[in-house]
Order: sequence, then structure tokens, then C-alpha cells
Amino acid sequence: MTEFYLDNSATTPLCEAAIAKMRDVMENVYGNPSSLHTLGLRAEKIMSEARMQILSALVPIRAGARPKAENLIFTGSGTEANNLAIIGGATAKPRNRGKKIIIGETEHPSVLEAAKHLETLGYRVARIPSPKGVWDMAAYREALTEDTILVSAMLVNNETGAVNDIAAIARAARAKNPDVIVHCDDVQGFLKVPVSPLPHADMVTVSAHKIGGPKGVGALYVNDRILKAKAIVPVVHGGGQERGLRSGTENVIGIAGFGAAAEAGAKHFAALHSRFLALREKLATRLADFPADTVRINTPETAVIAPHIVSLTAFRLRSETLLHSLSASGVYVSSGSACSSNGGGSHTGYVLRSFGLPEAEADSTVRISFGEQTTDADIDALTSALSESIARLAHKRR
Repeated sequence: MTEFYLDNSATTPLCEAAIAKMRDVMENVYGNPSSLHTLGLRAEKIMSEARMQILSALVPIRAGARPKAENLIFTGSGTEANNLAIIGGATAKPRNRGKKIIIGETEHPSVLEAAKHLETLGYRVARIPSPKGVWDMAAYREALTEDTILVSAMLVNNETGAVNDIAAIARAARAKNPDVIVHCDDVQGFLKVPVSPLPHADMVTVSAHKIGGPKGVGALYVNDRILKAKAIVPVVHGGGQERGLRSGTENVIGIAGFGAAAEAGAKHFAALHSRFLALREKLATRLADFPADTVRINTPETAVIAPHIVSLTAFRLRSETLLHSLSASGVYVSSGSACSSNGGGSHTGYVLRSFGLPEAEADSTVRISFGEQTTDADIDALTSALSESIARLAHKRR
């Protein structure tokens, strides 16, 4: 059976550049990067190259500004990077205890759970809704106080494709407290949308396996202000790797693949973004031919929409039922965040409810997400299988 993979927001296949680089490192570079001998220095050099490849793809080059190696901290995942930013940022100064943190209520579980943990330590947390995907700026400004120490907002929502205005969020926060830390989870936006959370955010999370790199590698960008003020502390303690902010021997092979994927992604970004737009338009055109009471694309009302993520409601069909029906045809989509889906259902639907969908519609919504390998054939297979599934499942309900 031919397979059509449309769940790239969960993970992407390894790109050719990452495979080639990882194979080379796997076969030829095995030293510990903390070792001072030649083999260790080779591993450290591989990491340094990857660090600059990622930074070059992440940090917009402005007059006189160049990314520096010390600004990027490697972690074991985007989840760990988010925890380092939020918990490490909030707890860096003893005087922060009991002060305020603001996050979006549609954030990834790694942000939501990190904030919950801080609440158990006495911090106050405000959660901002996102009707139609839009960060509610009125509610946000009302929540902001002079003792707000940290704000965390994702750039691209992993279920709806809504894009937050990080610049506006950061400006509002600093108007209340110039020393506030602004963190952005850019896992779904990195090398996918033509906007950057930098220089507005102080810390930015990225992940390898969302851009054609391997699983098990993430990174946190930390700007000079936070580093100089020592406004972040580690959440993983040990041998002091990654400038003392993330102990543990680094995954050199994975890091090398991350760097290669970031370099390749930056090189092909414009062409890939244009293709995502075309694929989204083709899908929308095909779905326009479906009966109006069967499907709807949930389009965010944000100024920018991530073209690679499409939230689709199939009325009166449970998303899990539709997902399995499509899977039987070799078409793979998602019923939401992969992290949420694997967590016993505790998070399922919260993004769509904040978006404004009634519970029944949220329970009938699937996520389609494109990747580098997605072609018109995938859209053809999806719409054909979707039409057949809707007809078959509707017949069963009679």
C-alpha cells in the first residue's frame, strides 16, 4: 500500500543532508566533546559547526549583529529547552519567588506543565486565551503587572497554524517591566514561516526533528542580556556542559544532523514556503467541492498563518474514527499534538476550545501538516480518502 504522510508537525523524516552528516560523524567522530585530546576536539568542532549552522538559520542578520556560539544551548528536546527557559528563567533569582508568569493557554504541554510546576513553588501564573488563534491582547494587557517576570508565547500554534505577534507581546511586557524575560517556543515556526521571534524574544526554543533532523535534540537560544545577568539557571545538574546550563554529554551525532538540517532548510526556505502555500491552496480548493455540511478548514484570524498546518473539522465524525479510516487508506494525519495524544488525553482539545470550537467540533477535528516531501499526490490521496471515509462513515450512522 502506498503511504501518504501528512503528520509533519508531529515529526519529519530525516532529510538527506542530515543523514549524510550523521553517517559521517557516526563512522568517524566518536570522541567525547569534553575530552581535551584530539578525538574530543574533533567532536567539539563538529558541535561548534552545527551550533553556527543553527544560529545562522535562526538569528536574523542585522547591521553589526552576528550570532555567537555562546547564545545556543543544546538540549535533549524542545520540551527540555522549554523547561530550561521557563523554570530556569523564573527561578534564577531568589527574589522572583511568588511573582507573576504569563503564558498562552494554547501553549505546548511542555510550557503548560512547566508553568504548573512553578505554581507549586509559589509563582503566580496567568493564561491568555487565543480566540480564532489570536492571542487576546486585551486580556494580556490586563494580566500584565510590574512584577511579571516572564512571558512565554509560541510563534506558531502546533494545531491551528496561528502565528502570534511576538513583537507586540514583547513590547507590551517591557512597557510594564523592562527586565521581564520573553520566551518564545519556535518549534513549529523555525524554518517554516517568514517571521522570526528575534530580536523581540530573549530566549527561543527550536527542535531538530521538526525540520528534517533527528529526534532527541533541541536547543535554546539565550540572548546576551540574559546570559550577562545570569538570569537563567540549569534544571539539569551535573558536569557543567553547555556553559553550565545543561549538563550531560552532548549527542554529537544528533547535533551534527540538526546543524545539517538547519543549513539545508535555510537554503531552501523560500522555495519550500511557496510550495506549502500552493499545497494549502490546492487542499482548500479541493475541499470547497465537498458538501458544505461535511468539512471546514479552521482558519486562524492572525496576520500571518503557517501554511504547513491545516486544522480540518469533519462534522459529526469523531476525529479518532476518521484518523483510523484515513490510516487504513495509507493517509496519515493527526488528531492533535502528538505529545498530547500520548499523555492519556489530559490535554486533548484545549487548543481548539480556546480557538472557539464547540466541544463536539473539537472532537471532530484533525490536523494535516506538510513537510519537505509533501507533493500534490499527497493532497490527491488525502481528499480522495477523506471523501470515501465521510461517505462510508456517514452510511454506517444511518
